[in-house]
Amino acid sequence: MTKGAEGKSLPIAAKAERVGAPSILAEPEEVCSSVTMVGEDNISVRNRRSAYGTPEEKNDLPRRLEGDWSLSASSNGRIDVDHTMRRMQLLTEAEKLKPAFMKGVDSHFTEFVNGLVAKSVLLESSPSAFPAACTEKDSVKTKGSRAPTEHGKVFIARRSLLDELFEVDHIQTIYHMFIALLILFILSTLVVDFIDEGRLVLEFDLLVYAFGKFSVVAPTWLYMFLFTLVVPYGLFHHWATGYPSSNHKIIRSVFFGSFFIMFQMICLGLVPLYITLTYELPPASCFIVILEQVRLVMKSHSYIRENVPRVISCPPQKSNSLQLPQVSQYLYFLFAPTLIYRDHYPRTPTRRWSYVATKFAQILGSLFYAYYIFVRLCIPTYRNFSRENFNLRGLVLCIFNSILPGVLILFLAFFAFLHCWLNAFAEMLCFADRMFYKDWWNSTSFSNYYRTWNVVVHDWLYHYAYRDFLWFFGEKSKGAAMFLVFTVSAAVHEYVLGVCFGYFYPVLFCLFMGFGMVFNFILHDRRKGPIWNVIMWTLLFLGQGVIICLYTQEWYAHRYCPLKNPTFLDYVKPRSWACQVKI
Repeated sequence: MTKGAEGKSLPIAAKAERVGAPSILAEPEEVCSSVTMVGEDNISVRNRRSAYGTPEEKNDLPRRLEGDWSLSASSNGRIDVDHTMRRMQLLTEAEKLKPAFMKGVDSHFTEFVNGLVAKSVLLESSPSAFPAACTEKDSVKTKGSRAPTEHGKVFIARRSLLDELFEVDHIQTIYHMFIALLILFILSTLVVDFIDEGRLVLEFDLLVYAFGKFSVVAPTWLYMFLFTLVVPYGLFHHWATGYPSSNHKIIRSVFFGSFFIMFQMICLGLVPLYITLTYELPPASCFIVILEQVRLVMKSHSYIRENVPRVISCPPQKSNSLQLPQVSQYLYFLFAPTLIYRDHYPRTPTRRWSYVATKFAQILGSLFYAYYIFVRLCIPTYRNFSRENFNLRGLVLCIFNSILPGVLILFLAFFAFLHCWLNAFAEMLCFADRMFYKDWWNSTSFSNYYRTWNVVVHDWLYHYAYRDFLWFFGEKSKGAAMFLVFTVSAAVHEYVLGVCFGYFYPVLFCLFMGFGMVFNFILHDRRKGPIWNVIMWTLLFLGQGVIICLYTQEWYAHRYCPLKNPTFLDYVKPRSWACQVKI
């Protein structure tokens, strides 16, 4: 190498080093390897761009690649600066094309998975859903005896959506933000108690009161569970074993069906309600009893509803080969996190006890989170507000001040029950279908929100209320079927709140049947775009504020304004409307 050439090459080397190119003083093997890597990068980038580029770019690809290779190295083995700059430009173009590439891959993968699930649904809804002894030819004879089998829910192995999202660092950071907010609630409570009392107050009296009288709750739950385990299973087996050979099938079915209805109304309905009202259970303990009451009623109905058609569909000559559900299958169903009965569910091969412990720890953390929300945000505000005279300004301020605690309680209820509680039991039972909810937070319509918020309850309402109503009255009655579903859901929600709070104040029922029905038709599935998601969240926040504000006012009104000799009208009329005037 001559001195002049060496002098000219040094500035080039310096420029190459600044833009990240290999040094020209490197060994020949290193230079050749770097040139090869650059060439490979050019080819891969060009190939990826050709997948989304224009036809002119595709036709121009060989010429551009040839030009790139002509600049890859000089005769003396040095890297050309123009080639390095070209490489940087290609890398920049590749970064710009990366989102489009990933979007295309995601779209094709989603289509593939949806097609696979659709095929599995067709396989699941085939006549094999009935016992092997009952063929499709036999079941056609009694086609009108039940709703078509293809409308049944299909269970497949899948994870919960939050478990997948928490693997993303950005989503996990939001979870960490909620934990930080809990820590601030704890610190603020401890500091205020220390200033007021001169000591740290760790009594948790609100939690102790809310979950009180556990000695009544435990026997009541055990009574409901044992009756649900024995009575529906025994009634169904006695009916099923004698049905094929019976000469009075209708009378036999009406007789056993009447016993089942009486069991649900008296043993699962009136008795737990009587215990709850007689012993005046506190709110949280009452919620345990009443929600378990509703859950067991829904499960027993599903067990009968799914198994009766298989007995009716089989002809008498093949009744001996009919396989009825075993008690172990029914017992598994009573604990499984689903309201739709199946003889078999997809199962996971192992149990992760560390996962179960984590979920129960998160449930416990959510309880303390709710405790501090009530202590710091709810009780001080509503206790003072209930002592003031009623006026419109105060009501509006109360509703808007209730939005934050209402939304936090909504998130906690969703996370603690629909995610942690159901996943914990699913893991302990090796229950593989973990789709207890969908991405309801992305909903652009209230109809989609109703379908995705609580998939477990929605499946029961869809198959046993909506679909059975259409099967009975015809496909033209979809409007009436939807009205029935809203009415049943609203009535059950109001029943739970009314019994647990100890008063009748149908705020939630009116929101369901009034605004819920209206928004279901106005904000329907054809509403797309971010603006509709914003509208949905705004209305949801406002509804939570109304619920928290009005129910809390009524709670304190019953504490501040007790009635000595209440009439029936006093139980129906909201006491908060007149209580503030008397104070």
